[in-house]
Amino acid sequence: MDAIKAAVLLFVAVLAQVSILGDYTPLGGTADLLLVVLLSIALLRGSVFGAAAGFGAGLLVDVAYLGTLGFTSLLLTVAGFWIGRYGETTARDRFHAPYLSVLVVTVLYALGGLGLRFVLGDSVPAHEVVTALPATLLWNLILTWPVYGLVRRLFPPVDVTDRAYEVRLLA
Repeated sequence: MDAIKAAVLLFVAVLAQVSILGDYTPLGGTADLLLVVLLSIALLRGSVFGAAAGFGAGLLVDVAYLGTLGFTSLLLTVAGFWIGRYGETTARDRFHAPYLSVLVVTVLYALGGLGLRFVLGDSVPAHEVVTALPATLLWNLILTWPVYGLVRRLFPPVDVTDRAYEVRLLA
């Protein structure tokens, strides 16, 4: 059931990102709703779930923009995996975890996009990305509180006492 909820939520986030927020640049930066939703889901559900969700959402964005297929998928897959891993190991229940995740991944997402464009041989508008980064950080951090609250209601934290910690050998 979590996969269906995540697919619907990410589809709505992709639609909102592509149709509404993509061209809206207040203060010189754009809010990345899709990234914040993905990081919230990955933080609550783990690395494998986050990577799969990031790949699917990135593929939708690549198809919607008719850009290089796999570009956004790669960036969002890595982001979903690492924030999911962060949530599994360290900070799932901490107050600062979603804000720190959004802060770090927004910067790394922008720099990773620059690096990937450079490797692909595309023109790299580094000055545009660097000047838009503070405003993008601000908008993503503002979005974090309501988005993480909604995602936490849809995906309540998993009870870790239900997981098996002992490995039994079958002979």
